[in-house]
Amino acid sequence: MTSNLTICATSEGKLTTKTIRPLAASSIHGIAFTQDILLAIDARNGYLLEIDPSTNNTKILNSRHWQNFIGTTGIAVAGDTLWYTAEEGIYFCSLSQGDFAPQLLTELSYPANGIAVWESTIYVTCQKTGDILVFSGETGKKITRFYAPGIGVENITVKGEELWVCDAQEQTVYCLDRATGQIVFSVLTPFESPTGLAFYIDETGKETLYVAYAYSEPYIRDNPNAEPNHELQYRDRTFIHPLYFRYYRDRHYALSNGYLVEMSYIEELEALDPVELNDLEWRIALPAETPRQKVRKVEAIGLPFTEEINNGQRVAVFKFDKLTHCDRHIFGWKALLEVWSIKYRITPRDCENLPNLPAEFPTRYLVDNDDLAMETDIIRRAAVEAVSRETNLLRKMYSIRNYVYDRLSYGIKPHIDTPDIALKRGVGSCGEYLGVLLALARLNNIACRTVGRYKCPPHPLGRNLPLEPDFNHVWMEFYIPGFGWLPMESNPDDTNEGGPYPTRFFMGLAWYHAEMAKDIPFETLTSESVFVPKDKVSIGELAINHVQFTILEELEPGE
Repeated sequence: MTSNLTICATSEGKLTTKTIRPLAASSIHGIAFTQDILLAIDARNGYLLEIDPSTNNTKILNSRHWQNFIGTTGIAVAGDTLWYTAEEGIYFCSLSQGDFAPQLLTELSYPANGIAVWESTIYVTCQKTGDILVFSGETGKKITRFYAPGIGVENITVKGEELWVCDAQEQTVYCLDRATGQIVFSVLTPFESPTGLAFYIDETGKETLYVAYAYSEPYIRDNPNAEPNHELQYRDRTFIHPLYFRYYRDRHYALSNGYLVEMSYIEELEALDPVELNDLEWRIALPAETPRQKVRKVEAIGLPFTEEINNGQRVAVFKFDKLTHCDRHIFGWKALLEVWSIKYRITPRDCENLPNLPAEFPTRYLVDNDDLAMETDIIRRAAVEAVSRETNLLRKMYSIRNYVYDRLSYGIKPHIDTPDIALKRGVGSCGEYLGVLLALARLNNIACRTVGRYKCPPHPLGRNLPLEPDFNHVWMEFYIPGFGWLPMESNPDDTNEGGPYPTRFFMGLAWYHAEMAKDIPFETLTSESVFVPKDKVSIGELAINHVQFTILEELEPGE
């Protein structure tokens, strides 16, 4: 069974719905549709904006009453009534009268964030209490409350029997059952900091979910009065973009906003030390086929390659009769990839009474086969402390992640230390986070493996421009018998000192992750049919790699 919003697309799969950029807006939060008109609240200025989605033309409706709306973060429209939240209050006023005189329904003990209306029922999100509060629109009395699905500031809307919630810190939109508040599924948003959402229904009855975003963007400003004249500054960015998704209930995941991306990986030979290798085969893994990543085509760059399959993975093999430090070559591959965000929905209850691991897994994914220091006292103690008495596999993995986040802070070093050293130091790169996670999980009988390898710079509105990642990147997959391999980021969710931590990348990956080299090394050398160890010839000292991405177009999630 699949559930998806209708996606506006041509026969080639290109989307025709565009990004809405309200003119002069600084920080859009709540949004709502009334027929073909989009209403949005600019929380910073207090402007209630009327926006034409086809032209971006923008009008301030409350031009004489904007002071009453400063700080408003949520709006909803029911008939002629505008509902909104400002500070601790839930207010309503008439749209047609034009005076926007606020009438107070009720006040909370903490700031109210988002608001949605269904007939005479009012739904309000409150980050401070961690709840979705349900009120009677007639009496203002609280009916019940649901747990909020995320940890950040949330906004909310209603569609039929569903509540839809966006969370700015989680970078996620949740679909909840309106009667119980239980999560049905969730999807990752293509941009950071979603601040509002609303459904648009066109004349044919097709539905599209629009999401608002608001954040500060760093940029380099040319200041003629400064020396040097280039300085780092920040500017407001706010816009509204369609969120496209497809939910696969039987596969336990949802895909959202995909992109057609061209990725190239190139090695430039420039040896640092004298070297001579005969009958050399240089292997570079190709992008993998996964539920969220499809390879349309791959072509060689610089030199031809042959292709082989290693443990189910495609690998490009470049051959050299003789290679010395005097040789100069450029070689590699260029791939056309379809990539989407993916988010799995599996609960601890689903992980009771799991089948056993496949017979070959313990010797591959429960052992120290990657310098994980699993025999050291500090790692063994940490493995016990991380899970305490927990027995559920999914809760154990979640506890291990939080334990590592509590004890490590992100930092980059020129080399990767073993998990025992990283844990003692308390600072680690993505590779060191990963090493500690792998060690603790394997000691708790959770099969897991390293995956990666690069992230496209997350600028999906910057089409047809060359983008270069600053670093390579690794994350992990852990295995749940009966469900398969599930992704988990190494460190990007470690955003709050001491927690709570987002779960956006716990069983989820954003569209900008490029997956390759699962269960095999990404790059290896073989000379005269013998594997060349790193201590003899380091690839990093033999060549310079160049990685580039180009985002070509936005796609709908595939069948």
